[in-house]
Amino acid sequence: MLHATPASPIEACDAERLRLERLAALDILDSPREREFDAVVAIASRLLDCPMALVSLVDDHRQWFKASCGIDAVETPRDIAFCAHAIRHDDIMVVPNATLDPRFAANPLVTGDPRIRFYAGVPLRLWGTDGIDGIGTLCVIDIKPRLLTEADAAVLRDLAALVCALIRARSTAADAIRLSSELQERCHALDRQHRQFRHAERLAQIGSWRLPIGGDAVEWSDQVYEIYGLPLGVQPPLDKALDHYLPHDRPTIAAALERTIAGQGPYDIETEFVTATGQRRRVRSVGELEVIDGRPVAAIGVFQDVTRQYEMEQALRRNATTDALTGIPNRAHFTEMLAGKFAQAQAEDGPLALLLIDLDGFKQVNDSFGHIAGDGLLQLMAERLRKPARAHAFVARLGGDEFVMLISRPRDCARLETLVAGLLRDLRHTVSQDGQTRAVSATIGAAMVEPDMAGPADLIHKADLALYHAKREQRGTARIHGRDMPIMAARPATTRLGGTARGTVAG
Repeated sequence: MLHATPASPIEACDAERLRLERLAALDILDSPREREFDAVVAIASRLLDCPMALVSLVDDHRQWFKASCGIDAVETPRDIAFCAHAIRHDDIMVVPNATLDPRFAANPLVTGDPRIRFYAGVPLRLWGTDGIDGIGTLCVIDIKPRLLTEADAAVLRDLAALVCALIRARSTAADAIRLSSELQERCHALDRQHRQFRHAERLAQIGSWRLPIGGDAVEWSDQVYEIYGLPLGVQPPLDKALDHYLPHDRPTIAAALERTIAGQGPYDIETEFVTATGQRRRVRSVGELEVIDGRPVAAIGVFQDVTRQYEMEQALRRNATTDALTGIPNRAHFTEMLAGKFAQAQAEDGPLALLLIDLDGFKQVNDSFGHIAGDGLLQLMAERLRKPARAHAFVARLGGDEFVMLISRPRDCARLETLVAGLLRDLRHTVSQDGQTRAVSATIGAAMVEPDMAGPADLIHKADLALYHAKREQRGTARIHGRDMPIMAARPATTRLGGTARGTVAG
């Protein structure tokens, strides 16, 4: 990121004096909180996934926060402020890891709370790049080192432009009251700022709305029409606007709006939504009460299309809980599922069976035919474990050639031996390639939840003991903990199951 051209000490002193005069003329330092600025830092924090975001104004001895998200302080000394460095930049100042930056490694905001690691700040330049430092910054902060993507940088720049527009609008409004002779010029400035705000709305896919107390006609900004999929001006009454939410969500939204109008506090709800063109979206609706001279006059808020962010969050969750090779749940997902199923079984006195499944002969397939054949075999085994007859069971891969199954449906638990015998049959295969064959089977250890079990670890331990006994006696068989007889594979099904794993895999 570029820096401003260095100035001589005298020039720097003059430039700083002019910067401070400009800041003082805005009459914004130590002013009350304003929801527009609070909304910007909330959007910056959410869109850039940073726990802290600030609108910071830097005077001669401190930085003061006009708006903040994720931090309780209202100001810090200028000599330790990251923003005091950022205001000298022409563009974004990025600190990927403050502990590795000689300017900030010993900074008390890094070594102590809030333990800043990542910082990105855009200088607020209301008068353009005229050689004078910015009056402050819009910045985001994280407690973890990270990099700033080009997309994130573009978002931060646009939101900084919005902050500048809000500051200009605030200053313009004050000047308009004091200087009526400049009304026309100020109106033109406000129009420019409104256009910038609309650009920011489109960028963030966020719009604003207002519902007067006792009224039914909701006032929408342009972006709300865009999210609804309606032409500008074609605005339905409140009850029809709520019809775009799914039926089970409509009462929740309506009740939240009624509570806000009744003075019972703001609301913030994220839910499903259907546009006028039938598109399924994810939206966030935020509302609060507007009070003027102590009298409630309207419910106001913002409305945002968060579909993209929601889909990304869901995709990340799926990736974190899914085995990449087989497409079935992984160990982390199994651990979470087992905890929930175990607690439910104990609370409802219901059945729960855990099956630990080890493949026999998998290593020989890998060694003889290669990892591609081994991967294909694991995918085929996962597919057979999930066959329709076991649709009510939860199947996961623990790693390597180890799989696991949770069975909670009472009638399946009642016929557990039959089910396990069918598994043993389905997991028998012969892998053939280049005239060589390798036999593959499965050994299973099973255990049922018992009243005296302290937790899921007890269930796993007993299933593991059963698996140990089955392996010791005869691979390709199964044991259920607490039962004496081993379980053998059921007779082959009449329909042949087959597949390939870099060669021919038949079962």
